[in-house]
Parts: sequence; C-alpha cells; structure tokens
Amino acid sequence: MRHLKKSIVAAAFTLAASLPALAADPIKIGLVLPMTGPFAAYGKQIEHGVKLYLATKGDTFGGRKVELIVKDDAPGTAGDVSKRLAQELVIKDKVDILAGFGLTPSAFAVAPVATEAKKPMVVMNAATSAVTTKSNYLVRTSMTLPQITAPIATWASKNGIKKVFTLVADYGPGHDAEGQFKKTFTAAGGEIVGEVRAPVKNPDFAPFLQKIKDTKPDAVFIFLPPGAETIAFMKGFTERGLTAAGIRLIATGDLPDEDILEAIGDAALGLITSFHYSEAHKSPENKAYTEAYYKAYPKDRPNFMSMGGYDGMHLIAEVLKKTGGNADAEKFVEAAKGMKWTSPRGPISIDPVTRDIVQTIYIRKVERVAGKLQNVEFDQVNEFKDPGKQ
Repeated sequence: MRHLKKSIVAAAFTLAASLPALAADPIKIGLVLPMTGPFAAYGKQIEHGVKLYLATKGDTFGGRKVELIVKDDAPGTAGDVSKRLAQELVIKDKVDILAGFGLTPSAFAVAPVATEAKKPMVVMNAATSAVTTKSNYLVRTSMTLPQITAPIATWASKNGIKKVFTLVADYGPGHDAEGQFKKTFTAAGGEIVGEVRAPVKNPDFAPFLQKIKDTKPDAVFIFLPPGAETIAFMKGFTERGLTAAGIRLIATGDLPDEDILEAIGDAALGLITSFHYSEAHKSPENKAYTEAYYKAYPKDRPNFMSMGGYDGMHLIAEVLKKTGGNADAEKFVEAAKGMKWTSPRGPISIDPVTRDIVQTIYIRKVERVAGKLQNVEFDQVNEFKDPGKQ
C-alpha cells in the first residue's frame, strides 16, 4: 500500500512537471517606489514607464500574465521602510520579481531581501555605482552617477573650463558624482577651487551661492535630485548674479529633467549637461515612445525615470521569454547578462560582469525648441560603462 501511495505521488509530480504550470500562474512584479512625498514624481514616472510598456508591448511575459503590485516607500530615503515593504511583497504577496527603487537608500536596503529570498531585483533608477554589488540577483536599467558624470567633466576640460566649484547633494549619488567629476576633471588638468555637500532635505542655497560668487570659478558642477531644490538653486543662480558674473553651470542631466524643466524656466537656457536620455532624442524608437507617452499621460512629459521603468520591463519581458516564464533568480540573472537591445534612448546592453547598464551618454544644451524647453543633444560617448567599477 505504501509503495502504491509513493507511486501515486510520484506520478502526480511527473504530471505537474509536464503541464504548463508557469503559464497558468501570473508573474507577480512588486514595485517599490516613492508614490507620495517629496520624491513622488520619481515613482509616478517609473510607474508610467512600466505601464506604458505593458500597454504598448503586451502584458504577457514568457507565457505568463503580468500582475503589478505597487508599494509606496515614501519618502524613498528611509531604507527601513523600503525593506519592510519588500519583505511584505515576498512573504505576503508572493511576488516573483522585485523592481522599481527610486532612490539609492531604498535599493541598498532591499538588496539583502532579494538575496535571502532568492528573488530577481530590477533597479529602475537608484544610481549609486555600488548598488549592483549589494546582491548577485540585482540588474540595473537606469544609469550610474559616475557613468553620467565623467563625460561632462571631459567636455568641460576640452572647452575652456579650468577652475570648477562643485556642489552636490549629501548622499550616495551626490558623493559618486562629486568623486567622479573631480577624478576625471583633475586628470585632464582642471582644478577644483571649492566644494559643498548640501543637505538632501530643505537646503538653504543662499550661503553656498554667495561662496561660489566670491570664489569666482569658471564654472559650477552641480548634482541635486530633480525637484523643488533644483528649481530653487537654478533660479537663485541667476537672481544672485552668478550668470551675469560669467560663471557657467554644468551638470548631470537630471538637473534639467523634463519633469521640471518648464518650472525652472529661462534660467535653464544654455545649461550644458551629460545624460543618457532626452525627450528630444532623435530616433524612430523615441518618436514612437514619446507619442505613446503623451497619448497615455497628456499632462506629463516623458523623462529618464519613465525610461528606466520602460526598459526595466523590456528586460523582464525578454528574460522571461528566454527562460520560458521561469523567474528563478539564478536563471533570470544569467539570461539578463549580455542582453542587448535598441531602447528609445539608443543602443543599450547589460554588462555580463557587473550586471549594470552600458549605454550612450549624450552631451546636451538646454534650448527652446518650438516654444518648448528641450535638452538638445550635440555630442555623445558610445557604449559607455560605469567608470565607478573600473
């Protein structure tokens, strides 16, 4: 009788293995994003990109229907909140994949959860270089701060800028941007004549702007998270006479992010930045993307965070196509390594060693095009890897 029972159980497992079980179950993707609070625009834009991919490319990956579960980890800088929500997604909601992560503290806090639970983790924005080192199951589809900073430092050194004052937000990405700019700029013969790390929350820029004006650099390199602080700094830069004094402003491209570009206004005109995505990027893929975006979200502008979400979903879709819908973390990461595709931002790939994105970085200038402020690309660095890992 015992042998008969064992035979029945074995037969049941054999039958289950032979059936398309994965196709019957949805693929659950847990998005951890700041949907409220000071960084709500991050979560909104990433979610826009995610949902736009599903709407335009289909919502079945590897034969499995996609189910999204969104958790608000506002403000996005409290890692303990992000970690708790990720644990809830894994244990209670039984998600197959963790994704999103608007800011670095969130990604850092959740990486150990992904490792322990053996869940793939797709980072769609958080940009500190070290993020991908925190879990072997983590893949990033956005950018790193060193990756988008080095090109503007190189450009500055080749275009008459000899002395630079740096001002960055005092957290991981800001430190990355500051470190990479100084490394690249000084290696090219430039001089750093002053530096400031501003608080992430409610900084008072007045004393910093006065210090910059008194120092009289050729230019200021700035990294601040897109939002109210960025707008305040840009307007203060002009109002306090730094532009009139001939001090140039250079930055990473999240400073004149499309989401806040019109709010900055004419103070942004002439700003030179380096970045991986612009709404104005000229390609058939981006034309299709921006048209679909405005149709779906007519009150917003497509930006780099929406692109991180969109490409993150493309990665998940293509990986599950390769694995036949299997979201096992080891299989997921192996399938993602070396993957290449043409994104609306341009050609991109996943570095098989670091699991970070390799992409074109563009040098852009803010101009008014057909009455609209745009980041207009005029130069580029192709297939650029994260220098922070080299």
